[in-house]
Amino acid sequence: MLDRMIVRWQALREAARGPVVVHALIAGCCVVFLLGPASGLNPSYGRTGERLVERGTAYFRLWGVVPNELFTGSARALLTPLTALFVHGSWLHLLGNMLFLYVFGVMTQERMGRPEFLSFYVCTGYLALAAYAAANASSAQTLVGASGAISAVLGAFLCLFPRARVTSLFPFLLFLPLRFPAWIVLLFWFALQWLAAHRAGSGPGVAYLAHLVGFSLGFVYAWVRYRRTTRVRRPATATEGDSQP
Repeated sequence: MLDRMIVRWQALREAARGPVVVHALIAGCCVVFLLGPASGLNPSYGRTGERLVERGTAYFRLWGVVPNELFTGSARALLTPLTALFVHGSWLHLLGNMLFLYVFGVMTQERMGRPEFLSFYVCTGYLALAAYAAANASSAQTLVGASGAISAVLGAFLCLFPRARVTSLFPFLLFLPLRFPAWIVLLFWFALQWLAAHRAGSGPGVAYLAHLVGFSLGFVYAWVRYRRTTRVRRPATATEGDSQP
């Protein structure tokens, strides 16, 4: 009986040391999405028709980043790069981001520690969205999603675990699961974002610039913060497909 109690206590202690921040961020994003209009599950926004469109547009403008409003000096507008990190525009948008956050965030949080990882995530996410807004200051297109912060996590992961091997699914290789070093996969991802950013217009779409800024911020932060410490070579498993953070 005592042995079982000890085992359970040890299991609880191990769970308490787990990726609590990553889990909390994922849970927060999921709850916000389920309560919002994009999920289609909250009847107060309506399920179809003009009412859903109108209320959905108002919702995203309230909690998302609107570039031509961000630098007007409004306190509410200055908070939107924080609130936008928890708002997503579709199920695919949410699930793709949360997959990347879980796969790459667990080991990154373990390396940084909970308080530092949370501060890192929030600050880089804010700066990535603000940078996108500054580069598109005349745009009225609403920007939402945790993409900038998650891209920063990818950049930090590349710096901290460059030799970790990840399993990736590439569409042009018929989605065959292949294992590559993290530095190959993440640099390939960065190159795709770079090319897409140069081809993207100013209208609705994916904020590739926020991805690039977030990734760069994450890599630079991890390099400056941990450059004198030994890099971890622990293996990791990740899945990447069409969904972009």
